[in-house]
Amino acid sequence: MPEIVAKSLHHFDGERYELTDFVIMPNHVHLLVAFPDEEALLKQCESWKHFTATQINRSLGQKGRFWQQDGFDHLVRTPEQFVRFRRYIADNPRRARLSAGEFVLYSKPLS
Repeated sequence: MPEIVAKSLHHFDGERYELTDFVIMPNHVHLLVAFPDEEALLKQCESWKHFTATQINRSLGQKGRFWQQDGFDHLVRTPEQFVRFRRYIADNPRRARLSAGEFVLYSKPLS
């Protein structure tokens, strides 16, 4: 199922948003992404949730709610915060004591 989420996150990268980092954990997702405005953020998050829930439920033979109703977001205000969030995302699987194959980690090289 992580591949469904990863593919969805990459799908409109560079068009609707700029994706830099994500980690897909067994029971949640962290991502670092830039949107042009709050409306675009809310609309895209709803799109990700709807699309991935439909695809995952279909593959599991289930129906109904898959994701939590609300998300949790932070506004990145400084370059230092950006670096801290990237590090947090990268370190999340280690802190959760996950082994390779139990998570999907992506980090876009920055130029």
